[in-house]
Amino acid sequence: MSIDILTIGEALVEVMRTGINQPLDRTGPFTGPYPSGAPFIFAAQAARLGMKVAAVGSVGNDAFGRCLLDQLEQDGIQSTGVQILNTHTTGVAFVAYNGDGSRDFVFHISGAAAGQLHPDMLSESLFAQLKCLHLMGSTLSIHNAARQTGLRALELAKRNGAKFCFDPNLRPQLLANQQARIAFQPFLDAAGIIIPTAEEACILTGQANLPDAIDALLANNPDRIIVVTQGAAGCTVYTSGQQAHVPGFQVEEVDPTGAGDCFDAGFLSQWLSGATPVEAARFANACGALAVTKQGPMAGARPLSEVQHFLLNQR
Repeated sequence: MSIDILTIGEALVEVMRTGINQPLDRTGPFTGPYPSGAPFIFAAQAARLGMKVAAVGSVGNDAFGRCLLDQLEQDGIQSTGVQILNTHTTGVAFVAYNGDGSRDFVFHISGAAAGQLHPDMLSESLFAQLKCLHLMGSTLSIHNAARQTGLRALELAKRNGAKFCFDPNLRPQLLANQQARIAFQPFLDAAGIIIPTAEEACILTGQANLPDAIDALLANNPDRIIVVTQGAAGCTVYTSGQQAHVPGFQVEEVDPTGAGDCFDAGFLSQWLSGATPVEAARFANACGALAVTKQGPMAGARPLSEVQHFLLNQR
């Protein structure tokens, strides 16, 4: 079966604080587990938008692993590339929300099943007729074996003529920003689409401001599309000779987890279907906005009909 989008990365569940300003170093209530992991949230949203999606990762042979696998099956995501390990337990992310909108994390990834990524996991059959490979920096930050897996995936994608999209998704809790700048360079060089925040664009190019960072990213690849995400404010699309701000949508935020992953899926689903970058960005803004209105990383990832209905009711 041909695949529209393939993603690879950390398969885990998320356990989160139930309210704002409940720090992780204090006793308090949690809710979960919720199926999670940035690449898998992305995969769920892409599949719900009608894309044929495959995901590669590892879970433990335990209740948390079944929680995630059940969700993949429900969404119709091809999971032949997901290992079930008896030697490691499923990865977990513990999350706390701060009053300023930021989040604190404690990750159990590198020593869990989620961290057992290696190039041998990649079946070449997944890349035959593949349209687009999507990788995230959170995956590449786990350890060197994860980065080697990403490089192997990139090699196979190129060989089969697939497009490549990269979301830096910096996680300094896993890999320091300066180390990430060096480690991510091959992926930045190869990407036809890059979806960073303004801060990530500056960090990864070593530039002091966004315009210079954009110039650096476009310098060696004028055909590249760069979509700088700006949260509730929307995003800005940069191509050679064009810059277009695409406003966001006002919604009531319940849980911000997964908004960026849903944005990525929304953009790629539309762009691969023939939309212009600006059209795809407006659709992606809608996916990101809807994502924050539900509790749980994947709960806000809506089907195509709901995203279209939401857009029809916007000015």
